[in-house]
Amino acid sequence: MSDDRVERRAADLLPEEAATGSVDPAAQAAAILAESDERENEPGAAPGTFLEHRASDQTVTPGDGTR
Repeated sequence: MSDDRVERRAADLLPEEAATGSVDPAAQAAAILAESDERENEPGAAPGTFLEHRASDQTVTPGDGTR
């Protein structure tokens, strides 16, 4: 994890993250990024594949499909 990435994340903590009153925003940002990276590396995924992330507006409403 790059120091630049951690510094950018520490500078842009979400309000609820900043509200915790961390004495070390860089350590907090590093922990947040490490957890995020871990979640993105889904265990059991085939090598060379990636997780597809979609926003809620990209989903299909039940009943909109054809049968």
